[in-house]
Amino acid sequence: MTQILTIHSSARRSDSVSRTLTDELVARLAQKHVNATVRTRDVADGLTFPSERWVSDRVLPRDDRTEQQHLTLAETDALVEELVDADIVVVGAPTYNFGVPAALKAWIDHVAQPGRTFKYSEKGPEGLLAGKKVYVVNASGGVPLGSPADFVTPYLKHVFAFLGITDIEFIAADQMALSADDSVKRARDAIERIAA
Repeated sequence: MTQILTIHSSARRSDSVSRTLTDELVARLAQKHVNATVRTRDVADGLTFPSERWVSDRVLPRDDRTEQQHLTLAETDALVEELVDADIVVVGAPTYNFGVPAALKAWIDHVAQPGRTFKYSEKGPEGLLAGKKVYVVNASGGVPLGSPADFVTPYLKHVFAFLGITDIEFIAADQMALSADDSVKRARDAIERIAA
């Protein structure tokens, strides 16, 4: 059974292009993969940001944690487990000031966990999540995907590769301020190709 994890990060609840297109892609993927299960995590609802205690406690083996440390890391553990369990991850990632929303960065901080999603070896860092597929649905007002001003694409490619996920595809409704209808149509055409 295919498990699909949806990550929404747009601060907008209504009229969000990234949310709409992300949901459309997930619906088509769920149809394509018979008996797929979909789990949705809306990180814009708010995630805790790293604290001094979190930074030091996160490297401890789970069996060595105190009750307080388990509480400190409960949210992180849940987010990591969702990602580890997923076969397909669909990330709605609007461009905010040339980068990802703070909520999505907080999610990345939670799921990039040594010993669980990556490890260090004599060869350097090694991702532990190989074999997953990631789709990133990007919406931007004026930044063209792949342009010198696009810091979303290279950042997310690097982060997921660091975790061992190299099969990543971007669906862009970029430059919405210039031609919203054309931009959304291109994104929907890409979704149709993926779902075919």
